[in-house]
Amino acid sequence: MTDTVTSRFLRYVVLDTQSDASSPTQPSTAKQLDLGRLLVSELQAIGVKDAELDEHGYVYATIPSNTGKNNVPVVCFCAHMDTAPDFSGTNVKPQVIRNYQGGDITLPGDTSRIIKTAEHPELKNQIGNDVITSDGTTLLGADDKAGLAEIMTAAEYLLANPDIKHGTIRILFTPDEEIARGVAKVDLQKLGADFGYTLDGETAGTIEDETFSADSADILIKGVAIHPGFAYGKMENAIRIAGNIIAKLPKDMTPETTKGRDGFIHPTSVSGTMESAKISLILRDFRTEGLKEKAKLLETIISEVMADYPGSSHTLKITEQYRNMKEVLDHHPEIVDNAIEAIRRAGMSPVRGSIRGGTDGARLSFMGLPCPNIFAGGHAFHSPIEWVSSQDMEKAVKTIVELAKLWEERA
Repeated sequence: MTDTVTSRFLRYVVLDTQSDASSPTQPSTAKQLDLGRLLVSELQAIGVKDAELDEHGYVYATIPSNTGKNNVPVVCFCAHMDTAPDFSGTNVKPQVIRNYQGGDITLPGDTSRIIKTAEHPELKNQIGNDVITSDGTTLLGADDKAGLAEIMTAAEYLLANPDIKHGTIRILFTPDEEIARGVAKVDLQKLGADFGYTLDGETAGTIEDETFSADSADILIKGVAIHPGFAYGKMENAIRIAGNIIAKLPKDMTPETTKGRDGFIHPTSVSGTMESAKISLILRDFRTEGLKEKAKLLETIISEVMADYPGSSHTLKITEQYRNMKEVLDHHPEIVDNAIEAIRRAGMSPVRGSIRGGTDGARLSFMGLPCPNIFAGGHAFHSPIEWVSSQDMEKAVKTIVELAKLWEERA
């Protein structure tokens, strides 16, 4: 079985693996297991004898050490199988634009959707490369099926080239990363790794050792319902209360008005009736203290609004999602340093970055498995104009191989 990273990627993206935050199960959707079974079958076909899919939807596998050294750390490479529920992942029709020569890319399934060079400057670095997109009616799924394909391709390469010395490598593929449950039931003892790397970043050459710290917030409002014809001085419409709370959120503290190291408060859903309403939000900041400040601001806004509705009541629930992995990784600088050197050896200029988001690695780091994030090559994640190039995925494969070599060399 000799596959290119591109052929693998094209095979994976046509499988619908969207996760579902409203589902109580793990994995949240049974269709993620279809990809898990395929990955296990392919791992076994390339000689990974212990590949398995567990009842929670995790794929575990091992590439055994082939070095005489007994002090090489066990490295884990991780990617997630699910795609985001933000946009349809059903019936993905990928297209490959071979030998891309520049210019905007109009997507054939919906010609109103155009990948514009003015908005995607990285396209200028793809001249002569093979650019892969969806047809514009679905997302592509490069987040994170590019990471899956890259780890799988690197695994086959290492197994086929035993002259490349490396320690034990563990592979972990997770479900439900997009709904912040990616490592909720992972068995770290079974995984048995000393640290890891997620393949879930964007631009080629990037290593990310910092994420947002993240909380979710749920506001439940109980209003006063009464027939509209008899409502004067009595009705307190829960929908209107919810709208007033959202309207008072700071306009300069939204995803669309912030960048760099600025955090935000972002309502993700609202539902309700006259009697009751619910607002779900996410809070993001690179500093945990900043996250607490945003929660306090939210409490103040709610209290100010509720003061105008004395007959109504509310509850606010703040739930921790993940924390900035830099707090852990700063204590293990060699993990990031070796990734930087591996990227350099793979022919790129390394760029150290921060993620305005999170990865499985953020939670794994605080669970005891330090885990920075390496580029997978995709762009415009969670949207119908998502794209990736074959050559950038190949660079990620080279980076994985170089990392495996580096840890053996330096042991």
